[in-house]
Amino acid sequence: MNQTKYIFVTGGVTSSLGKGIIAASLAKLLQARGYRTTIQKFDPYLNVDPGTLNPYEHGECYVTDDGAETDLDLGHYERFLNVPTSQANNVTTGRIYLSVIEKERRGEFLGKTVQVVPHITNEIKERMQLLGNSGDFDIVITEIGGTVGDIESLPYIESVRQLVWNLGENNAIVIHLTLVPYLAAAGELKTKPTQHSVKTLMESGIKADILVCRTEHELSDEIRNKLALFCNVKREAVIQSIDASTIYEVPNLMLEEGLDIVALKKLDLPKKAAPDLKNWNTFLRRLKHPKHTVNIGLIGKYVEMQDCYKSILEAFIHSGATNETKVNVISIHSEHIDATNINEKLAGLDGILVAPGFGERGIEGKIEAVRYARENKVPFFGICLGMQMAIIEYSRNIVGYADANSTEMNEHTSHPVVNLMEEQKTITDKGGTMRLGAWKCDLKQDSLAYKIYGKETISERHRHRYEYNSNYVAQLQNAGLIASGVNPDTGLVEIIEIEDHPFFIGVQYHPEYKSTVANPHPIFVSFVAAAVQAKKK
Repeated sequence: MNQTKYIFVTGGVTSSLGKGIIAASLAKLLQARGYRTTIQKFDPYLNVDPGTLNPYEHGECYVTDDGAETDLDLGHYERFLNVPTSQANNVTTGRIYLSVIEKERRGEFLGKTVQVVPHITNEIKERMQLLGNSGDFDIVITEIGGTVGDIESLPYIESVRQLVWNLGENNAIVIHLTLVPYLAAAGELKTKPTQHSVKTLMESGIKADILVCRTEHELSDEIRNKLALFCNVKREAVIQSIDASTIYEVPNLMLEEGLDIVALKKLDLPKKAAPDLKNWNTFLRRLKHPKHTVNIGLIGKYVEMQDCYKSILEAFIHSGATNETKVNVISIHSEHIDATNINEKLAGLDGILVAPGFGERGIEGKIEAVRYARENKVPFFGICLGMQMAIIEYSRNIVGYADANSTEMNEHTSHPVVNLMEEQKTITDKGGTMRLGAWKCDLKQDSLAYKIYGKETISERHRHRYEYNSNYVAQLQNAGLIASGVNPDTGLVEIIEIEDHPFFIGVQYHPEYKSTVANPHPIFVSFVAAAVQAKKK
């Protein structure tokens, strides 16, 4: 292939229809046919990135190897394709405008009046082609956030229109994802919302090449023909996307519908070999037919919204399938836990994960959960803040520092066992200023961490400002809290564990970001295996 081909995925009628899953599923099928494929997400909000957004606003903030704080859809892209993403894979309106304004301040527009068209749209088009121009990919799929008709999405829609025209026939196509709702009162599916959505898209100068219709019921031939006729697409390009029991079924559903074949035909590309989904379907079979069941308590403070812990939940799916185990994740709000009710709240759990987070809300409940796991020999896994809570719990209840704390929660504690990192103390801006991205970690031989990873040096992704205070490491280690993983460049303790326990580990990094269908994360795999063993006893 000489020229990179482009596929744009837009959405209509309503948000949360699953553009990211459709994009990832199509990419998976194209990849399985032998095409080098990547996906990028363009978000219409004015934040430069989602790093400063409350998880309740936008779900979790996903972090890439190169330290980009991105939309959670990039997690889906990596989990499906098993290919790392980067800063270039996620662009927001805030980043676009920031770049254009900085160029204007430097005088790069030669005194021209800076406008949405052409300056903003040119910047968007440039970003849309960045990965394609690298020469690393045959096909670039671009997901446009929001829904058609939104004011903030208009510059992206116009940029797509221009780019489709610029690239020429068979080099770029548009897939439009819409809702075909079922009206119980009428007892039928309704096509009118999709017709209006396509009409709105056409008013912006874009004709949908493929319609993907989200539905709770099968689309009849009559409805497919009607959609094809009134939305001006070919009958074969009306693709049904019916509700599935798991997102990992969607590639197979899209394969049955022929989405990849229609896309390749419109891009004038050969089908190549049939998609090789053998390993994918082995994973699905194990996921659907587990031999064991375990209950894992997820102790967090954003548990009301599942997307806040999306990567953790998906990592449990991957590791559960590897262990042929159904993992029931029981979300428990840390604010609702205290010493008087903890036995009741955590009874019946086969494992406890204390989740990441920021701020002092719900902290004491997390510390109580760590104590319960340690004292009752329940398999324990602490991630980022969860590791820090384990350090505080051990300092208070084993070493005897009653007021041990993190300076994030209490600046005046006499035992700041968790402290603000030195390089963070002069930082005032919040966005993109934490320790971010991939950092190395050397593992101590004969440790649980070394047993899990099976190698001496690992690389994991970070997102934090506070660290295990080095002034306390030796003292706590003498008391039994082992520092089993250390960053070779900074000396930062990355992993802690205790020996007299079936499974007790805390990590400063975020292992959930690197778990994929093809490569489930080894800590999650080992944690679930430990929970299975705990349940057998």
